[in-house]
Formats: sequence, structure tokens, C-alpha cells
Amino acid sequence: MIHPRFLLCALLICGGSSLAPAYAQKNTAKAETPAVNVPEEKPAPYDDKLGRLAEILGSVHYLRGLCNPGKEDDWRSVMQQLLDAETQNEPKRREVLTAAFNRGYRSFASVYTDCTPAAVMAEERYRIEGATLAAEITARFGN
Repeated sequence: MIHPRFLLCALLICGGSSLAPAYAQKNTAKAETPAVNVPEEKPAPYDDKLGRLAEILGSVHYLRGLCNPGKEDDWRSVMQQLLDAETQNEPKRREVLTAAFNRGYRSFASVYTDCTPAAVMAEERYRIEGATLAAEITARFGN
């Protein structure tokens, strides 16, 4: 035989739990906020070249520091200026360019631990490629 108290408790528990989903649905409907219109970041037509330039800046930054440790190196500040000019209010684009700079830095850091003639030659070639890329980007897409 089922005790009346047990039956009353079971009814209260079942009744209360069946109201919980309905109650939660009401709260969920009120908690919904209207969708915010976030502007979609569209890649610039020169983003591939800009990414390569960022990678070159990272490489030259590492190689210059390796081969000229006492000399003031401003490649990181050049990269910061590039980021400020190109990625204002575009965090994903900024992230991509920063990753390219870091990739360039790390790729040479994993190979060169001392300044060698090959490192000096690589720095010169990358510097020339970077200057060429910068000239191409500004000539084609600059104002």
C-alpha cells in the first residue's frame, strides 16, 4: 500500500518538475536579445601581398637582431605602424597579419642561431623582396 504522504510528495515533485520546462521556456524567450548587426570583415584585394610583407618584416626583424645585435632595429615598430594603418577595427585581419610576422620571425629563429654569411644574404634578399612588395602594393592599391 502506498502511503498518502509519499503519494503527495511524488505528485508535488512530478508536478513541480513538469512546470520547470515551461517556466524555463518563458524565461528563455524573455532573455533573447535582438541580433546585433556586426559588419562583416571583407579581405582587401592586396591582403595576400600584405601577409607576405608582414612575414618578411618578421624575418628581417629576426635576422637583423641576430647579425647586428647592438644596432637599433625598428622593424617591429614598422610592423606596428602597418597594423595600425591597415587593421583598424578589424581584429581578425590584425590577427592574420600578426601571425604572418611571427611566422617569419620563427622560421628563421628555428634555422639560424648564429649570424652566418647565409643569414646575411637571406636578410638582404628578404629586404629587397619586402621593398619590392611595398612598392607594388602602393603603386597598385595606394591613393
